[in-house]
Formats: sequence, structure tokens, C-alpha cells
Amino acid sequence: MMYLLHPYACKRTLAVHLVWTMFTLVGLFSAYYHMTLSYLGQMLDELSILWVIALGYSVWFPRPYFPEFIKNRNQFGTAIFIIATISTALSFAKPVINAYVLNCITFHILYIMVKEIRKCTVQEIRNLAFLAFVLWVVAISCWLSDRLFCSFWRTINFSYLHSIWHILICITVLYSNTLFAYFDAVYEIPECQPQVHYWPSNSVYIGFPYLAITKSMPKKNC
Repeated sequence: MMYLLHPYACKRTLAVHLVWTMFTLVGLFSAYYHMTLSYLGQMLDELSILWVIALGYSVWFPRPYFPEFIKNRNQFGTAIFIIATISTALSFAKPVINAYVLNCITFHILYIMVKEIRKCTVQEIRNLAFLAFVLWVVAISCWLSDRLFCSFWRTINFSYLHSIWHILICITVLYSNTLFAYFDAVYEIPECQPQVHYWPSNSVYIGFPYLAITKSMPKKNC
């Protein structure tokens, strides 16, 4: 994704790469947590997720939805940093609820997505949003079912829902990030005519989405 999004990042902000770097750390910390089931592993896993969400908000949250007292994206990023720092401290108070709180952030993301899709007339983007929503519903259903009905799944010797959750939520993040990158580009760099392409094949059915710049403009130093 860092390679595919580099032309977009050069036009918009290289902080885009930081989001995907943090996403890689989420994967490493999650692997460590699931191998050890330790308290340290849990906190590394959940806090890395918290901070990748914070970075995503700072980079891609659509400007029209900034609070009135926020004048620019730098101020918004500072506010998000303060909130994430406070949330980091609070996460140690009762770690058992951290995962539920992190998943609840999704409802705000869905709210913004719905508001943007209502204004969007590009059918391809509307289809991408629908697919992201369906993937999230299936993923969160697997996570909740694994949490709430673990004893049932153990009785039938089916212990894979949490694994399925990890795969589906990873793909959901890919779709969602592309969607919000598109919303952001429409507001911030509309002259670049952003479009969603797919890799390795430019097909919604067998490719992963990424934001492409279709109009050449003067580049920043990258």
C-alpha cells in the first residue's frame, strides 16, 4: 500500500505512509499478543490500534466535519494527539473493556462514511462503501460471536472465528482507508482527479483498492 499510494502521498502528505507503518506494527504486536496472551502483548496490540486510528483521523478525517473551534488540520491533529494520549493512559485503568471501546469508534467512522456517501454521485465509490460496510458487519459478527458464545463454538470444535475476524477486519481497513483517502482527496486535492484503482488486477472482484492520482500535477520532493 505504501508503494501504491506513494504518488497520492506526494501530492497530499507523506504522513499517509506513517499510517501504513503503524498498521504494520499493529500486525506485529497482534501476533506477539496472540502468541503469548500476556498483559504486555494485550496493551501493545490495543494501543497500537488506538494510535493507528488516531493517525487515520488526523490524516483523512474530512475537513467539513471539524469542530467549529478547529481552524485547520494541524489543530485537528493536535486535538487528536491529546485525546489519544489521554485514552492511552485510561486504557490501563480497565484493560478488559479496551477492545469494546476500540470497536465502538467504528460507529463514528460509519456515521461520517454515510454522510459522505449521501453526497457522492460516483457509483464506484458507493459500491466500495457498501462492500466495506458488509465486510465490517461480517467481521464484527465473528468477533462478537467468538467473545459471547465461545463455549458453544468449543463444543462443536470450531475455533476459527477469531482468525476469520482478523482476516476480514484487515481487508475492511484496506477498503475503509481507501474510501476516506478518496473523501479527503476530493476536498484537499480535487485538481488531481483522484480515482480508486485495484491491485494486482484493476477489478473490484479480484483486486485490493487504492487511491490513484489520474492527473499529473507539480510534485513535492518525495
